[in-house]
Amino acid sequence: MTDENGVDTLFDIEDDAAGETEPGSTADVEALAEDEIIDYITDRRIKDRGNEGVRQRIARALFLEYGVSVDDMERDFPIPVSIDGRRRSTKKADIAVFAPGSEHTLANLQRVVVCKPEPKSGRAVTKIRTFEQAGKDLDELKDLLGQAQTPNAQYGMWTNGLDFFFLHRESSTFGVEFDDRADWPVSHDSLSGTLGSAARLRRGEAAMLKTAFRRCHNYVHGNEGLPKDAAFWQFLYVIFAKVYDERESRRLGVPRRFYALPKEPFDKEGREEIAKRVKELFTEVKKQYPLFSERDQITMSPRALAFIVGELASYDLAGTDIDAKGIAYQELVGTNLRGDRGQYFTPQGAVDLMVEILDPRENDVVLDPACGTGGFLRATLRHLLKKWQAEEGTAGLPDTEEQLETHQERLAAYVEDHLFGADFDPFLVRATSMSIMLLTGVTGNAFWMDSLAFPGGHLEDRFVARDRLPLGQVDILMTNPPFGTDIKIEDQEILEHYRDGVAQPWSRNKETGVVEATPGSRVSAMSPEQLFIQRAVEWVKPGGKIGIVLPNGILSNPGPSDEGIRRWILDNCWVLASVELPVETFVHEANVNILTSLLFLKRKTREERMAADLGQQVDYPVFMAVAEKVGFDRRGNPVYKRRPDGEVILEPKEYVENIRRNGVATIRRISRREKAIDNDLPVIAQRYREFREVHPEPGAPR
Repeated sequence: MTDENGVDTLFDIEDDAAGETEPGSTADVEALAEDEIIDYITDRRIKDRGNEGVRQRIARALFLEYGVSVDDMERDFPIPVSIDGRRRSTKKADIAVFAPGSEHTLANLQRVVVCKPEPKSGRAVTKIRTFEQAGKDLDELKDLLGQAQTPNAQYGMWTNGLDFFFLHRESSTFGVEFDDRADWPVSHDSLSGTLGSAARLRRGEAAMLKTAFRRCHNYVHGNEGLPKDAAFWQFLYVIFAKVYDERESRRLGVPRRFYALPKEPFDKEGREEIAKRVKELFTEVKKQYPLFSERDQITMSPRALAFIVGELASYDLAGTDIDAKGIAYQELVGTNLRGDRGQYFTPQGAVDLMVEILDPRENDVVLDPACGTGGFLRATLRHLLKKWQAEEGTAGLPDTEEQLETHQERLAAYVEDHLFGADFDPFLVRATSMSIMLLTGVTGNAFWMDSLAFPGGHLEDRFVARDRLPLGQVDILMTNPPFGTDIKIEDQEILEHYRDGVAQPWSRNKETGVVEATPGSRVSAMSPEQLFIQRAVEWVKPGGKIGIVLPNGILSNPGPSDEGIRRWILDNCWVLASVELPVETFVHEANVNILTSLLFLKRKTREERMAADLGQQVDYPVFMAVAEKVGFDRRGNPVYKRRPDGEVILEPKEYVENIRRNGVATIRRISRREKAIDNDLPVIAQRYREFREVHPEPGAPR
C-alpha cells in the first residue's frame, strides 16, 4: 500500500518474525518437558531441579574457562568416605574431573566440585562469605577431597552459584591438609607455569565473568561499607589497573603485576603486597589516561583488594570474547547508574538489531549522542570484530594470540578516529569510556555535553566535539534518547535551534486536512525525543543513516503535533525500516512500561528533497516488522520456543574452547542441545537483509 507521501509500506514480515520452526527440522522433533533440561556433561535429558542450574553453569565454565574436556567429567561420581576413621559411607561429587583421557576411577580423580542450589535472589546485595563463615559447608568438600583412595585429587570447589570456595589438598606423612585458594588452575593438559604471576591466563565465559564482576562489587559494597555507586567506581578503578597491566605486559614483554600468589589473599602481609601492586598500577593508569585525576583514589582495604585480585587475576580480559565482557560490564552498570532523566538503558537484543540493520563498516564514523553507558558503541565494536573474523574464516572461534593482537590494534584505531559518544550525565560518560577501555585498551571519544544544545551549551567537552564531530559529518547515528513528558525541554535558547524544523506549532488545514506549521506561533516546550529526531538528521551527512528508539506515539498518534513531526521526517529522510518492540523489552531492564519502536532513516540529499517538493519522488518500499517476543518476559525470565503440545523446542549449539597442549594451541569443540530462546529480533535482522537483496536502499549511496 502507498501513503500520501509516496511511501510503499510492507506488512508481511510479522509471521516470519514470530519464531516459528520449519516442519521436520531437528528443533521441531526434539523437545523437552517444562521441568527438563539437557545435561552439559552427558548431553542427555534430565530434570531441572535442586542444584542442577548451578551444576550446568559450572560444567560449561570448566570446559570454556578451565580447558577441561567433558569426556573427563562425570556427574554424581561416588566416593567412599571414612567417618571418624572407622565407619565408611559413600558420598557423591556433583562433578568429578579426571586426568585427561583416563579411565574414570578413584585413582585418576583430580578435582571435585560440590554444587548447591542457588539462593533466591532479592533486591539487597548479597554479602560475600569468608572461608571461616563457610566452614561447615566446606566440611563436605574436604570429606570428598581428602580420602586415601583418591591420592591425586588436588583441587576442590564448593559453590551455590554466588559463593565460590576453592581448596587445595596437600598430603604429607602427617596426613592431609587443605589450603584456601582464590581460584584453581586451568586443566593440567593445558597448564603452563604455576598458579600466580606466571600462570597462563584464561578467557572468560559470559555467565562466570558476570558472576565474578558481581561478586567483586558485592564484596566491596557489603564488606567495606560503601554505597553501591561508590563500590561500583572503586571496582572499576581496579578493573582499569587489570586491563592496563595486561596491555603493558603484552606490549613490553614484562611480568604481570596484577596477580595473587596462592596464599597471599589469606594473610595480612600477603594482602598488603597485593594492595601495593594494584595501587602502583593505578598510579600509572592515572598518568596515562586523562579520564582520571588525583581525586581518583583506591580507598578499599587490602582485604577487599585481595579478594578482587583473587577473583580476576587469572582472567585474560584482553583475550576474553567481547560479548562476555560487554555482558559482565552491563550487569554492573545497569544496576548502579540508572538515571532519573529518562535514561532507560537499551536492552541488548534491541541494540544488536539496530547495529545489524545499520551495518557499520570500518571506515564509517559512528555516533551515539545520548550514549548512556555505551551499549551501541560496544555493539558496533562487536559487529566489526565479527565481520573481520568472518572475512578471515574464523567466525565462531576464539582469536589466536596473533589475531588477538591484530584485532585489538584495529579496534583501538577505529575507536580513536571513528567511534563517538556523548551524554549530558558525566557519570555515564565516564562509564562509557571505561567500557570502551575494557574492550579495546583505549578510552576513545565520549564527550560530556548537551547534544541538543550543540554546538552551544555550557558543558566542557563541547569545544573538542566542535572540532572532531561537526554537524553533517557522521555516517551512522544510533541512539536511544531520553524521552518523556516529565523532562520537557523549555530552554528557549535550545528550542531556537529547531524553530524551522520540528519545534513548530502544527495544525490541520481545515480545507485540505493536511498538517501544516502554524505561522507566527512558537512552542514553549518540547519532549527531548522529538528534538533528538531533528538533531540526529542534522548530525549525519546526506546519505547518512540513523537508527533511533522512539515511543510509539510519535509514529502513530493522530494528533497534529506528532503528525507534523512525521511529515518533517518524510520531507527530510528516506524511511528505511520500522520495527515495533513488545512492552517486555523495557519493562524488565528499565522498569518502564512503554511501547517503543526502532525507526531507521536515511538523510536525503538537497537534490532529493527538491525532487520530492516537485512531486518527482518515486514510490519506494519500507521494511516493517512487529516483534512479539524478545526472549524474556516482564520479570526477565527466559521465554522458549514451544511445540503445539507445549513442550520446549531444542536447538543445537556448538561450544568452542582454545587450549594449549605441549605449548601448541589447538581448538576443542563440543555440540550441545539447548532450549531454544523465543526471540524475534535475530529473525527480523535476517529478514531485513533478505529484503535489501530484493529492494536496494532508496536515495544516493553514501
